[in-house]
Amino acid sequence: MIISGTNALVTGANRGLGAALVEELLARGAGTVYAGARDPRTAAHKDPRVVPLRLDVTDLATVRAAAERAGDVDILVNNAGVGGAGSLLTADPERARAEMETNFWGPVALLRAFAPVLARRGGGAAVTVLSALSWAAMPGAGSYSATKAAAWSFTNTARAELRDQGTQVVGVHLGFMDTDMVAHLDVPKIAAPTVARLIVDALESGAEEVLADGPSRALKEALAGPPKGLEI
Repeated sequence: MIISGTNALVTGANRGLGAALVEELLARGAGTVYAGARDPRTAAHKDPRVVPLRLDVTDLATVRAAAERAGDVDILVNNAGVGGAGSLLTADPERARAEMETNFWGPVALLRAFAPVLARRGGGAAVTVLSALSWAAMPGAGSYSATKAAAWSFTNTARAELRDQGTQVVGVHLGFMDTDMVAHLDVPKIAAPTVARLIVDALESGAEEVLADGPSRALKEALAGPPKGLEI
């Protein structure tokens, strides 16, 4: 895919990786970048190619409205996500359900709404930001891991389902990224602009998966071994 002249929608575009993706797409010559956020004022941008868009991925009414407003999208990036619900065995189950609503059902709702748009535009591409924790056994993040594992499965089935309409489906895995979500953790982190660059590189090369860092590559390899090898 040639990014120059294409139109993209990025969810969770007001900060972190979402904001970095907006910048990277602009730098590669995107025509219009719809910046989705619950409060579109937080996604305002000085570049006139950026169109702030009210979008709550857990609210089907705003998802449908976004698909109508952004009917010229060639690239959909499911980036919006939340974390922190904790263990599925001991933490608040309502927080876990809310996490699943955003991290799993959100991408499902967006791709259901935008797959026909992408088809009309010749196929386009759909990106879902997943996590190395899609594959890891980390008890303190059991809820988050489950949401990302479910989203990984959906991404794989969506790839097969949308292949005939020519849609490139990309799953993105990474460990810790330097954003507000993990600011409190003293661990090595990859920079959001680096991940954004790798994602857009994948779009341009036709790749279907991004393993952005060492942890994501190591955990992907560990899937072939015993389950204990996935424990963190």
